[in-house]
Amino acid sequence: MTLDVVLTPVGLAPAEIHGRAVFVIDILRAGTTICAALANGARAVVPVASTEEALRLTQTLGPEETVLAGERDCLRIPGFALGNSPREMTPEAVGGRTVVLTTTNGTGALLAVAGAATVHVAAAVNFSLMAERIREAWARGQPILVVCAGRAQRFALDDGYTAGRLVEAALAGRRGRKGLNDAALATLDLVRRYGRRWDRPLARSQGGRDLAALGLEADIVSAATQDAWPVLARYAERRVTAAPVRPPA
Repeated sequence: MTLDVVLTPVGLAPAEIHGRAVFVIDILRAGTTICAALANGARAVVPVASTEEALRLTQTLGPEETVLAGERDCLRIPGFALGNSPREMTPEAVGGRTVVLTTTNGTGALLAVAGAATVHVAAAVNFSLMAERIREAWARGQPILVVCAGRAQRFALDDGYTAGRLVEAALAGRRGRKGLNDAALATLDLVRRYGRRWDRPLARSQGGRDLAALGLEADIVSAATQDAWPVLARYAERRVTAAPVRPPA
């Protein structure tokens, strides 16, 4: 059994992704925004790399069927209907439509793992479901890869802490650390440092401080609300959709 964490998607090779259960994290804010959109009725969220690709895809799919969303450096892209705030993903804005999304970090992380067999988008807002899925994968002995989007191709505290919470969930209280790479061990230390409150590492991270400086503290609050949008967000065939959730046994 192996559970590897990578602190950014930079340099990920296809061999590192093949055959693994992959969990992608960009808690501030793309992962949270995707969960909010799906929970509020979006048919799908399609991550793309650039503004130009987003505009082309919208024309291909049909402007009536899609909504453009995205940001650069935390701010909504000029001409786009929505930014990258979970609070914008209301039923009125996204219900029944496909959200075409491009962001500074998160959508790139998803595109980097497009060849994986199973990819889930993980955040605090769907954490219990993600904890259950990673625990099941670990119990089956399936190789696991947790990919942090990071910030400007570097480590981000908020994503690292979220990865640590997932690693902790996979271990389900077991003390053994066999199969964890160094980054996975380091993220567990972040959980020990910051405890169980999501808001502490999110607000103290550079990403959180940047959002606060722009008056977007409410997005941090949304991102730190565990199980606010409990959707099983699965990325396959270039789009993220809400997969059916099994009822409790």
